[in-house]
Amino acid sequence: MSASGLFTGPAPRWFTIPAYRPFVHDLAQGLFDTLSPLGPEALSQAVVLTPTRRGARALADAFITAGGGRAVLPPQIRPLGDLDEGEPPFEPGDLAVDLPAAIGGLQRRFELTRLVKQHEAKLNRELDAAAALELADALGGFLDSLQIEEVEGDGLADLVLGELAEHWKVSRDFLQTALTEWPQRLAAMGLVDVTRRRVALLRKLAETWTFHPPQGVLIAAGSTGTAPATADLLRVIAELPQGAVVLPGLDRSLAKEAWVEVGEQHPQGAMKRLLDRAGVTREDVADWPASATFQSRGRWRLRVVNEALRPPERTADWLSVIETLRSEGAEEKIDPVVEGLKGFSVVTARAEDEAATVAALLLREVLETPGKTAALVAPDQTLARRVAAKLARWGVAADSSAGWALSSCSCGVLAGLVAKALVDPLDPIVLLAILKHPLARLGLDGETLERQRTALELAALRGPRKTTWDALEAQLGRRRADPKFQDVDQALVLARRLRELFPEPANEARPPSEMARRLAHAMEVLAHGETGDELWAGHGGEALARLLSGLMNESEGLPLTSPRGFADLLTRLMAGESVRTGGATHPRLRILGAIEARLTRADRLIVAGLEEGVWPQGAPLDPFLSRPMRRQLGLPPPERRVGLAAHDFAQAACAPEVILLHSERREGAPAVKSRWLWRLETLARGAGIDLPGRPEVLAWARALDAADEYKPASRPAPNPPLADRPRRMAVTRIEALTRDPYAIWARDILKLFLLDRPDEAVEARARGTAIHAAFETFATDHPILLPANAAEIFEALYLAELEAAGMPHEALAREAALAREAAAWVAELEQRRRADGRAIHVEKSGELTLPLPGGPFTVTAKADRIEIDPQGFGHILDYKTGKAPSKKVVETGFSPQLTLTAAILQAGGFKGLGHPEPGELTYLEITGRKPAGREEVRALPGDESALAAANAYEGLAKLIGQFDEGRRYVSRIAPQFVKLHMSDYDHLARVFEWSTSGEEDGE
Repeated sequence: MSASGLFTGPAPRWFTIPAYRPFVHDLAQGLFDTLSPLGPEALSQAVVLTPTRRGARALADAFITAGGGRAVLPPQIRPLGDLDEGEPPFEPGDLAVDLPAAIGGLQRRFELTRLVKQHEAKLNRELDAAAALELADALGGFLDSLQIEEVEGDGLADLVLGELAEHWKVSRDFLQTALTEWPQRLAAMGLVDVTRRRVALLRKLAETWTFHPPQGVLIAAGSTGTAPATADLLRVIAELPQGAVVLPGLDRSLAKEAWVEVGEQHPQGAMKRLLDRAGVTREDVADWPASATFQSRGRWRLRVVNEALRPPERTADWLSVIETLRSEGAEEKIDPVVEGLKGFSVVTARAEDEAATVAALLLREVLETPGKTAALVAPDQTLARRVAAKLARWGVAADSSAGWALSSCSCGVLAGLVAKALVDPLDPIVLLAILKHPLARLGLDGETLERQRTALELAALRGPRKTTWDALEAQLGRRRADPKFQDVDQALVLARRLRELFPEPANEARPPSEMARRLAHAMEVLAHGETGDELWAGHGGEALARLLSGLMNESEGLPLTSPRGFADLLTRLMAGESVRTGGATHPRLRILGAIEARLTRADRLIVAGLEEGVWPQGAPLDPFLSRPMRRQLGLPPPERRVGLAAHDFAQAACAPEVILLHSERREGAPAVKSRWLWRLETLARGAGIDLPGRPEVLAWARALDAADEYKPASRPAPNPPLADRPRRMAVTRIEALTRDPYAIWARDILKLFLLDRPDEAVEARARGTAIHAAFETFATDHPILLPANAAEIFEALYLAELEAAGMPHEALAREAALAREAAAWVAELEQRRRADGRAIHVEKSGELTLPLPGGPFTVTAKADRIEIDPQGFGHILDYKTGKAPSKKVVETGFSPQLTLTAAILQAGGFKGLGHPEPGELTYLEITGRKPAGREEVRALPGDESALAAANAYEGLAKLIGQFDEGRRYVSRIAPQFVKLHMSDYDHLARVFEWSTSGEEDGE
């Protein structure tokens, strides 16, 4: 078969499809027009090589369009990166070379980690598994670079030591060892690196086709030949009898003097190197026939973009470039710059979230036009995933090449939680997250598991963390007698099952394979039941199964690791695994990475992530090689990646309708505009033109989630019926009624009780509980005479109560010094206050009933300490580990605890204590700091305390009388308490809203 048209001219045959043309569609159309007239089998017998699998799929779809919707047998399309012997384009017997199988990606990472860990002494570092894996990935990248560039690495020994810092010398010595031992290890396993195998295949293929040229049509399309083996294969293909190479977006219009200056960071840098290596000039490259007939405004877009991205050495004469462009358009009576910027716009978002919303809106807008397609091109996978999530609000799923990180899939989330539970099995937040995970069943039906989980959460997982499983089960045992907690026995059953899965860790280093088996077993036990079949199902489940299987079977080279080290290792491994979700996606929307977008095109292209460090990305950090070392070894400079990214950007920017999207801030910090966008804006300003924008899309994005007009909540003032108002309250609740009546309505009337937070910090609460318990026990054990070691006894009691309250051991170590100071102060206090032989009464309960028009009202009190001295005065003491209320606050009635307790005592409300006259009303501040304690007297014995008690009684009668007459339970009595006093019900009362709205009266 001989093809006409394309292959009538002499070899070599080099073509290009301009950046403003849809690459795969023009490629497919050109092949279809050339080969279809030769017979129905001519097209199917041709071979086309593309850079990637996605490019191959896109080209196959393009042949449907080229055939006008008719059934077409497309050519054999193969991605260059996945060629293998025994498959097309190889003919049987073509590859007379015995290539070992390629090592798997996960196995290679583990083996390289073993190598790094084995020689960590050479690196002067002690590495755990996660750190060793990080260096192993860097070592793998170095080996890949050597293999792609076909550099043996012998030059390491020739690096001039005198020019290197000490740490680079250490790196050089380690790399020399790795280059010796790694090939030996691969040979022992009978395997070879994927990159080396791929290069060998390409070299053998080029050799075979050089001496035995295939007679059929062979096209290499879309590759820029960055690897030497690929570049040489392209040269061979171009010289075949019916071979051709089609380059993506070669700039044939760039001025010769600018072409000479094209370097590594220029969009044309890769193709210039390719042509130079092949001995071909730009003039030898022709337009692809299917593209040459199109002379649309796209060519002016191409000129504008290419001139904006010309080499820095040739940007000084941009004004002359603009004049030249305009002179070229004079014959057509158009301004080429204006024409080139038609269909081109720039949108500047405030931050990443707004950028994602804008991109989603621009994609969604396209669906309003039948048949129109759109694609988002973003090298930032996080942004791509945000856009996919934003599209979900309209029920739209775009075909995304980025997929999702395994760690964000349902099974990956569960794996991460289980790994954390193996580290800290009593972390209540992790346990609750596991129990509430949709895959967790533990062999139970959903209703039973929910009942057990709720009971366990309320009875044991809220509040301070328990330090052991025994302590957690002991608390559940105590909860049985408390009517507030239900299904405690069911909670105990669930707690014991969790204990079996997550025993308290010994923190002993184990092989990662063993840890992976433990994790998989725990996950399967958790998922046993209705969801069991879902655990390893789907793309995410399959990816996690492969990962854990690799850890179990191929990680013998990894170092032993603690549970925490294994959790870090698993997190790193899952973060590096991307999962393509598959399923039903919208046929007209795609989300692509920069490389995937090279060969595909849509009616609207949204190019996002245009910030320095994102697109282009910064030069990667190499822990092993400095720039001079790379140069001496013959490895490409990091800037080469910038040039490839610039080429992908230029290709995308030449689409008929393209919207460039960038953010002013990233991760909360100001972002720098991409150099390419800056250059385009500079060129446009030089022509007196501002780049078009889409302000309406920004307005849509900001209005989409914008709040309605700010209308702050009014100050709540509920007015329940008299029958529902409380007739019995403790003195502490009287204080709340005085300061914030709304809290009484919420707690005492609606019965809305505060739930403790899971893993709540225990320091403040524990100190208060412990100081009360220590004083009570000390006074009970030593009611009259003080022992000689009173301070030591009190210190031991206090620390024991802190430990019982759940204070962590590390906090106890800090608290011990404070306890010693506090105990010494308490011993001196007890000695002094007991000197007159007074009787000590602790934790006594009393009450007093007030006859009021609305009915009897009872006030209760539980006094921390009452001392009856020989003169008959009853001294009332209250313990505080924080700041005590001021004397003014007590006198004004906003803290009536001590004064009302005195009134109850005087009225005989404390059984067995008679009717003593009120004595000192004192707060004891015990901190253990300097000073370790302080006596804060708020009223002295005699008239002052008696008057305070009387005033408190009268004030309470007046206050309750007002509420009996219909006073509302307004939120906050005095404005100053909004900032000085926090209530558990502030969020329910929406205090922030009404307190900042200028409202002052809630009555």
